[in-house]
Amino acid sequence: MILNTGNRTDIPAFYTPWFMNRVKSGEVLVRSPYAENQVVRYRLDPSVVDLIVFCTKNPYPILPHLKLLSAFDTFWHVTITPYGRDIEPNVPDKRDILSAFQYLSHQVGANRVVWRYDPILINHTYTTAYHIEAFRSMAETLQGYTHQVVISFIDLYEKTKRNFPEARPVSAHDQVLLVNAFSEIAQKTGIAIHLCCESAILERDNVDANGCLSQAILEEALGEKLSVPRRKAPREGCACLLGADIGAYNTCSHFCRYCYANYDEALVRKNYRRHDPASALLIGHLEPEDIVKDAQQKSWKSPEISLF
Repeated sequence: MILNTGNRTDIPAFYTPWFMNRVKSGEVLVRSPYAENQVVRYRLDPSVVDLIVFCTKNPYPILPHLKLLSAFDTFWHVTITPYGRDIEPNVPDKRDILSAFQYLSHQVGANRVVWRYDPILINHTYTTAYHIEAFRSMAETLQGYTHQVVISFIDLYEKTKRNFPEARPVSAHDQVLLVNAFSEIAQKTGIAIHLCCESAILERDNVDANGCLSQAILEEALGEKLSVPRRKAPREGCACLLGADIGAYNTCSHFCRYCYANYDEALVRKNYRRHDPASALLIGHLEPEDIVKDAQQKSWKSPEISLF
């Protein structure tokens, strides 16, 4: 199975001590975001967890723990965008994140670390010309440290509209302009572009719309075929393996304006105060009325089939 950590929050950035305690204990509890008293227990056991997927804007806090994590196969999405604190108030200096990316790549391999340049938004500060130069600079810095970049254009979810009311969709013209420019840069730096839930109209020779955490991508990273159970797509047009997430909504303190996982800044701060690194739950503790069920976990690897 694939264990996800980054659909709802940024665990490496804000909750590394908690996560490493969970790894040492061999299990983690996850409260359902849809039924408060329903809790799922996942075993953190390499015999059933084929891959742990991280998605973070700041991997620095977890870097000292990579040796302990090496019992598991891991796959990393590291988001590095060109925005300042007007858009991403609490994200560290991007030069530091680029350095952390390079270190992470050295430790786990360039095929296990993916750069995310998303979401792309356009305004009077972050123009198309600005994005092209920023993408070029970052791609050149990351050349050889990754083989993939994920891009997408801002989606105006209801949560996003509340957090970022002045945001506007990126026009079709600007989307084509940016994809063409990014494609040219990426070809020169040996990086393939994956579109995240964007139209296949934007596909180019080195730009595909087949998903950013698809079965094929994860199989290539693992070097093994996976026998994935049939499942419902996370959202229309998404081919990614995004189930079994151990995070929680309204817990990310980056406070990015475009965020879809936070909708109440006061609640985020309250949840952070309720966080206990020693708890099996990310936020709070088990309550007497909670119902805990063990997740159905088994390896998806096909040991007789290797890609190499």
